[in-house]
Amino acid sequence: MPQLEVDGAALTYDDEGPRDGDGVPLVFIHGWTANRHRWDHQTEHFARKRRVVRLDLRGHGESEGSGRRTVAELAADVLAVLDHLELDRFVLVGHSMGGMIAQTLTLAHPERVERLVLVNSISRMSYSRGRGLLMAVSTLVPFKLFVAANIQRAFAPGYPREKIREYVRASADTPQEVVMTCYGAMRSFDVLDRLGEISTPTLLVHGYHDVQLPVSQMLRMAKAYPDAVVRIVDAGHELPVEKPEELTAVLDRFVTDQP
Repeated sequence: MPQLEVDGAALTYDDEGPRDGDGVPLVFIHGWTANRHRWDHQTEHFARKRRVVRLDLRGHGESEGSGRRTVAELAADVLAVLDHLELDRFVLVGHSMGGMIAQTLTLAHPERVERLVLVNSISRMSYSRGRGLLMAVSTLVPFKLFVAANIQRAFAPGYPREKIREYVRASADTPQEVVMTCYGAMRSFDVLDRLGEISTPTLLVHGYHDVQLPVSQMLRMAKAYPDAVVRIVDAGHELPVEKPEELTAVLDRFVTDQP
């Protein structure tokens, strides 16, 4: 797989599909402690007809480097890869933290984003007093327990336990410094008051059972978007792997203008 050196880190990415395919390229950005393979189902589907780019964020998956301390810094990494590939215009698809990165890129470069898709993502992290205390305390437990607790609760009830354990192991392999700095970057992320600046057609897809980033927070975000379509799916926070076929179908309709 190709890599690009960006500010001291080797970022791994995939660039698949026909260069002269249908529509502008699709760019997929994964979430916290995940990797580009969260998008395997969507990549296999879309790369048959159009160019698809996905990458492992700094310190995640097969990319090297330490964590970034802000979402804007993570967005700069993604933009460096897109500039290297000479992608002037694209559809951005981001899951969770990847959706925060996608919003940041769209605000900074609206002329380059044809459409924006946010999967289980929000524009401002907010907590009730009880949940905020729980999140603060969780950072004090051993690292692997912290990761396991967060990943296990990301899936809807009934998702196979053996698959959840696989994702927990993969997330725990992410360097601790990367996990914690990205965690801090998400907690301080806030562009809610700027969403009125985004005129890009936007799709918000969310899992009904998401307890990490609840539907109520997404709906507050939806009200601020001038041009947004909302889809609620019977899934948890890890929609790309919990309901891959359903998510792919929703994306396909949105990017091809089908009703």
